Amino acid sequence: MTGTLPDYYFRIRENGALVFRIDTENRQRRIEMDPIAVANIRNGEIKPQGDRVLSDEDYEEIRRWMAKRKALLALRDIDDIHRAIDHMNLTTHWAQTRATDEQLEEVTDALLLAMHDLRTVLVRKKADRMTTSD
Repeated sequence: MTGTLPDYYFRIRENGALVFRIDTENRQRRIEMDPIAVANIRNGEIKPQGDRVLSDEDYEEIRRWMAKRKALLALRDIDDIHRAIDHMNLTTHWAQTRATDEQLEEVTDALLLAMHDLRTVLVRKKADRMTTSD
């Protein structure tokens, strides 16, 4: 590895990360990763590991990472939805132009139920937005 390493490493977990402090200032010049906290981006909680006491700098860096992570996940969410729209269009084209009767039989009920469920939610949410904006 070249260059300087960051002071912290965040091992991504489903709801956040396990936070490590990076140490290269030891006798063997090895990279040591000392677990210092668990960060939960869903509820904003930062739990020190064991009996560790976190510094203000630790908390600040963890909160900064949490904000960046939330923003990244929000971007990914909307990108996934745009990709789903593309897939729906591709599926429509496939069903109209290339699908065999057997293939359509295999997927039609599942697709219809998923689309009905989505439509129901979207219509209800749209109605809620329209009534609250008045």
